Amino acid sequence: MSVMVDDDLWSAVGDPIRRRMLDLLLNDGSGTATSLSEHLPVTRQAVAKHLVVLDRVGLVHATTAGRERLFRVDQNQLARAVAQLADVGATWDARLRRIKRIAETIQRAKESTDETGKQ
Repeated sequence: MSVMVDDDLWSAVGDPIRRRMLDLLLNDGSGTATSLSEHLPVTRQAVAKHLVVLDRVGLVHATTAGRERLFRVDQNQLARAVAQLADVGATWDARLRRIKRIAETIQRAKESTDETGKQ
């Protein structure tokens, strides 16, 4: 793989609530724990804890807006995550192609053996 996989980053986006939060933030441009909790099946406090995880890995950044913190997605870190996912996908595609070739070789050898055994 050409891109190093960041386990903390993927652990953070591995949670479906956090992925939904990222979707909401991307759609709206920004949001607070309160505004996000209105669209999620968890409490505002749970949303705040999820935002801490996303902030720790750099996927979101907060600015103070009055009494609340306004969160935005970090586009550069998101692009990094997408690059990692594409790289992991390409690596697995290559592995699966190799496995397919091996399986086809075994199948051809088996068919050849079956044909010579029948004659």
